[in-house]
Amino acid sequence: MKDNTVPPVGPLVTGSEIARLAGVTRAAVSNWRRRYDDFPAAAGGAANSPLYALAEVQEWLDKQRKGQEVSPEVELWQAMRTAYGEQMVAGLAEVASVLAGESEQGLPDDVATRVQELARTEAPVDLVKALTERFIDSARRAGSDQVTSERVVRAMCHFAPELQADATVFDPACGIGVLLLSVASEAGMRCCGQETDADSARFAQLRADLLGRSGVRIAAGDSLRADQWPDLKADLVVCDPPTGVTEWGREELLLDSRWELGTPSKAEGELAWLQHAYAHTAPGGQVLMVMPASVAYRKAGRRIRAELVRRGIVRQVVALPPGTATSHALPVHLWCLRRPENAGAADTNQTVRMVDLTGDSPDGSLEPRPDQVADVPLIELLDETVDLTPGNHLRSRHRDYPGEYAALREELEDQVRRLATLLPDLVPGGEPGSLDGATTSVADLARAGLVTYDGPEPVSTSEQLDTDYLQGFLRSSANARRSTSASGTYRLDGRGSRIPRMGIDEQRRYGTAFRALSAFEEGMRKVDELSRQLAEVARDGLAAGALVPEE
Repeated sequence: MKDNTVPPVGPLVTGSEIARLAGVTRAAVSNWRRRYDDFPAAAGGAANSPLYALAEVQEWLDKQRKGQEVSPEVELWQAMRTAYGEQMVAGLAEVASVLAGESEQGLPDDVATRVQELARTEAPVDLVKALTERFIDSARRAGSDQVTSERVVRAMCHFAPELQADATVFDPACGIGVLLLSVASEAGMRCCGQETDADSARFAQLRADLLGRSGVRIAAGDSLRADQWPDLKADLVVCDPPTGVTEWGREELLLDSRWELGTPSKAEGELAWLQHAYAHTAPGGQVLMVMPASVAYRKAGRRIRAELVRRGIVRQVVALPPGTATSHALPVHLWCLRRPENAGAADTNQTVRMVDLTGDSPDGSLEPRPDQVADVPLIELLDETVDLTPGNHLRSRHRDYPGEYAALREELEDQVRRLATLLPDLVPGGEPGSLDGATTSVADLARAGLVTYDGPEPVSTSEQLDTDYLQGFLRSSANARRSTSASGTYRLDGRGSRIPRMGIDEQRRYGTAFRALSAFEEGMRKVDELSRQLAEVARDGLAAGALVPEE
């Protein structure tokens, strides 16, 4: 790598952006960094996410004939990255304000110049769309939850109810408006939103204005502490709320009228957002809420879940595939609520539809198969836990108990038959301790370069040392004692462990026996697990009536 003593001037790019410039994969860029001494040195960022000067990268790519012409839009984005860094939303809002005809005074000169140039050839709405898509893509690749993921938006649109053209849609945590404007796609719909981050709220409003959505109004502020829409009653409320936030204002909101289902605990901020959304729902209106899977079963939220079920408010819970959310691979749920048409009237809804898509691809179809859906009676949900996890209610309804029992029993019988054949044939040898004479320590073998480590276990690097022989003796009781510290910690590669000295043929004979014993132990573990599964299936099948004792 070359040494740059003068800080570079101009936009900075990531490795992923270099890959897009050159039309190659990120792995190719990493390979260039290792192979080429003249590859530009990092000009910023962290060790695991370095940034490079765009001008130097372009020069290097041109010299290597690996470059492509950089579009003006890319140059604008890089200039914005340099000027705004982590405050990119503020930059997007400033650019959008200029495209909407406001003053350019807030823009850095380099950014303002590029915006002026692009505005001559591109329509403002196309440019703001392109910048928004680039920002969403950047957030997705960074694993950020700053923007609702494209997959979550797709799922929300799929499960959202059909709306009238003049419907009112509300999002109390709208961010830059991605979810709100996607679900409420009709131009005539009234869209209301609120967002804590002022820059995000401003950009959402400007973006809607540039898109010609005259019915969109976005307010800035904390929805829970400072509701800017106190009298709003919407036909549909959508929300992807902040998760894992304990400082949501419980102490100052203890007596708030929105908690008609129960006051949420400090740890249940998501249920505060859910009740806030429900409070803004018109009679007959619906709520579609993104929820962490844990909200469906956590003890602290049991009372509120029970009220949702008892009153017939929760209509459907959908467990989406792992990977649907950007920032983690855990499953997320969609909770679908409906406010009764007449306040105080008994609701006729007697079931909750449970949909479990957790076995599907996050990019696959969102239309569930029959075995992924169950309409669960309310009375079954109102137990000690009030667990609303779809999978827990579907498994008992769609399991093939006879088939599972027969298959597990056959597998267990086969495994038991195989166990005896796995044991090595062993015959009497010398007295105990007869191999304690000429021994070698693992430390000596390591110093001689005869062993290396593949994970926690030492393996042989020499044709004169058998790995199974080595590991077999290291697992003996005598070596286990030598390898266990005073605190009880066991290390298979303990420096005090010793193995007998033998020729390679004798080592292999012992190694074969040790290998057979390891296979036997693995078989025993398999038998233990199969026995547990078989007993569970038999017990549950008998209790469900799907299995009966033979006459």
